[in-house]
Amino acid sequence: MALIGKIRKNSWLLVVLIGLGLGGFVIMDMFSGQQSIFGSQQTILGEIEGKKVDINEFNRVESILYSGASGNNIFGNRNALWNYFVEEAIISDEAEELGLGVSDKELLDLEFGSNDRLSPLIKARYTNPNNPVAVDREQLNQIKGILDGGKAQMKQMIESGQLNRNFPYFWAQQEQEIKKERLQAKLLTMVEKAMYTPNWMAEMIANDQNAKVDFAYVQVPYEKIADNEVSLSDDDFQKYLNENKARFWQDEETRNVEFVVFNVKPSAKDSADIRKQIADLIPAFEAAEDDSLFVRNNFGTISQFWLDETGVPAAIKDTIFKVPVGSVYGPYLDADAYNAAKVLDRQMMPDSAKSRHILIAATTPEEFKAAEKTIDSLKTLLETGRAVFDTLAAKFSQDPGSAQKGGVYDYTPVNQFVPEYNDIIFYKGEIGKLYSVRTQFGVHLIEPMGRKGTVKPRVRLATISQKIIPSEETQETVLDQANNFLDENQSVEAMVKAVAARDDLELETSPPLKQNDFAVGSLGAGSASRDIVKWAFGTSPTLPEPSVGDVSPEVYSFQAPDQFYVNKYVVVGLKSIQEPGLPSVESIRDQIEPDVMKVKKGEMIAAQIAGKTDLPSIATQFQTKVDTAKNISFAGAFIPGIGSEPKVVATAFKIDLNTVSKPVAGNTGVFSVMPTYKPTAQAPVNIAQVRQADQNANRAQIRARLMPAVKKLADIEDHRSRFF
Repeated sequence: MALIGKIRKNSWLLVVLIGLGLGGFVIMDMFSGQQSIFGSQQTILGEIEGKKVDINEFNRVESILYSGASGNNIFGNRNALWNYFVEEAIISDEAEELGLGVSDKELLDLEFGSNDRLSPLIKARYTNPNNPVAVDREQLNQIKGILDGGKAQMKQMIESGQLNRNFPYFWAQQEQEIKKERLQAKLLTMVEKAMYTPNWMAEMIANDQNAKVDFAYVQVPYEKIADNEVSLSDDDFQKYLNENKARFWQDEETRNVEFVVFNVKPSAKDSADIRKQIADLIPAFEAAEDDSLFVRNNFGTISQFWLDETGVPAAIKDTIFKVPVGSVYGPYLDADAYNAAKVLDRQMMPDSAKSRHILIAATTPEEFKAAEKTIDSLKTLLETGRAVFDTLAAKFSQDPGSAQKGGVYDYTPVNQFVPEYNDIIFYKGEIGKLYSVRTQFGVHLIEPMGRKGTVKPRVRLATISQKIIPSEETQETVLDQANNFLDENQSVEAMVKAVAARDDLELETSPPLKQNDFAVGSLGAGSASRDIVKWAFGTSPTLPEPSVGDVSPEVYSFQAPDQFYVNKYVVVGLKSIQEPGLPSVESIRDQIEPDVMKVKKGEMIAAQIAGKTDLPSIATQFQTKVDTAKNISFAGAFIPGIGSEPKVVATAFKIDLNTVSKPVAGNTGVFSVMPTYKPTAQAPVNIAQVRQADQNANRAQIRARLMPAVKKLADIEDHRSRFF
């Protein structure tokens, strides 16, 4: 009771303590858990028209669809998957409002129906390995059988290793994709059917197509004025931007970075060391009894082909045909690798050979044993004269390419058949004799029938190779150079000055980068490029957000494609930030300068032409000529020998006959135009055809343009840069 009394007397203390306690809970909630007081969940990747995309769900679908993906594919896959989530959310809302859906029967048809009913996704993912344009019906039937068997059978197949554990989840996700694609196709079809060209528009199009004009003209190319004769001001750039707002308007923020690349190249010592590695292997290579094993252990290759002098590297063609079989030649340099080649065999062969055969297909030991027995029987029939080859080939051969031609393959170049077949018909077998040969396809009965062409030496080679790459020491040396450059240049301004003072470095500027980009100009796509973008936008988890002019404190390393070494180090600075809307002159100056230069030159040329109404004198003034254009269509606006010039053609239609126009700044220069003939346009008689052609053209654009337009209007919050 005493404590309660004290609290009553000091009630203000209770209020403070309660306030502090509640405040603690609030602060904890701000910085922990899935929900912050600012209303954004830590696991929300984005929100499309009020539908939240959770990172856990996104990752789950990614693992289902793209398991095993690596390298740059990861970023492309994530981008494609995000677009799927966006489109699925938009399309499902639209479909629900319109009462569109995909029934279970329709879904089954899209998955397993006739070819004209199959979903494009099924056609793309289940192609016949022997015919890429056909669907693999055998695989689809197997899948249908698995699904029809129910969950119990599927579980049993997974547990026995007959079915991938990921299959049920993959197929369920694929069904969602198929439904989305089907609903999208229905929406597109509805919009396509709504595209209509009314009579008045069809008549206008027909009149434009029929309207023709002949005119004389003088073209003064913009190159007539040298760039150094033109002075451009900020007002010129701003005027150009204002006149081309739609072209340069940006819906989202972009940033530009400037970067310096320090390329990592093998040193002379690196090259010598790699040459020695190959040289040290040559004695063991020459002595090896199992060439396949030796080559496999030393990352080499054994050629299955017979090579003539045109097929071997230039560095060895004068030697490799002279050294004894079994000897090794090398090290020799070919492209960017040191190699050593062992001559496995050498034979004299003609250019081509003719043969016929009977194939009994086999894949298992039992099948091969049975095939050999059949081939022996057929061989006996032929050798005893009790049967003829073409009859037996037609009846027994399982080679669809030759069975109905008596088993004959006409004169065929070397290396077109599997090695065992090739060797029999080109040098091992005698013309007219029969040989039983076993290959990967089964057992063949082969008869060499003829050889022709130049007989020349050919070799089979085993090769070991080592690519010339920078050593770790060389990579560290270049990294030190990049770090020293970074230490000495802590701002973009300093980077610019430092590069200007050196001949061995170049400063590059990226195109405008968006927050979720994963490619940076000439650096290409990849994790390092993605890290640069994240730093530039201040979403890097380890680096502070930069201001314009800052240089990243990190040197970025880029790995050579399909190699395990760094081939470049990059120092990066933030050049500019462009807010949504019309870019500033400074941020876009380099990009638009050629266009602004052309506008300014056009004004200068037009000023020199102003007031002149005689084409020959204008041509003489600029050392060019008067030319003519005949039968030019208003709709086409194309001048032969010049290209597309809609402003010029429109002017020729607009002004009176035999009147010289004011200067017209076109795409390729400044023009003075004088129309010489305007025939009366014929009344359109094919309005129905014109309407249909215009409708078809408009409808063809729907599939490419509808979804981007809908996305632009949708309410989309994209937080991907917080996660990757």
